Amino acid sequence: MHFQTVPLNSSHKKGHFQCGVVLLDNYLHTQAKQDVKRKLSSCFILADKNNNVKGYYTLSSASIPRSILTDAIQKKLPPSYKDLPCTLLGRLAVDQKYQGKGNGEMLLVDALKRSLDTSSIVGSMAIVVDPIDDNAFKFYQAFGFVALPDSGKMFLPMATIAELF
Repeated sequence: MHFQTVPLNSSHKKGHFQCGVVLLDNYLHTQAKQDVKRKLSSCFILADKNNNVKGYYTLSSASIPRSILTDAIQKKLPPSYKDLPCTLLGRLAVDQKYQGKGNGEMLLVDALKRSLDTSSIVGSMAIVVDPIDDNAFKFYQAFGFVALPDSGKMFLPMATIAELF
């Protein structure tokens, strides 16, 4: 199976994309291109041979307060950092026609690898996600993401990601 993601561009046909979550559909249809243009996020597309969007994810720089990390993680970090640099995997969605075929997992692996590569250029100690629902929570949990107490966010250290690659 050929798998390649590319940055969102005007050749991508996104109008018929439906993942089953209106918020994620509408984001791709109406906002993703503007966010990329404004440098608020980067959007990576998995498309079919006709450039129809099969799936997408977004990445952006972010930070998380040190205080929401577990004590074990905090002890490993210099105390002078009150906010810690991370990469936000803001959205990840697969069109309903392509769900259940491993595309979501492949998009996540692609996002992890891209984030790891970028972290050697722009510091990022982890990837953070904010799961949209319980299904998303379980999806990320299956890949080792850990819930951050009282925040709704999940966390995967770059050191863990580096071990995968």
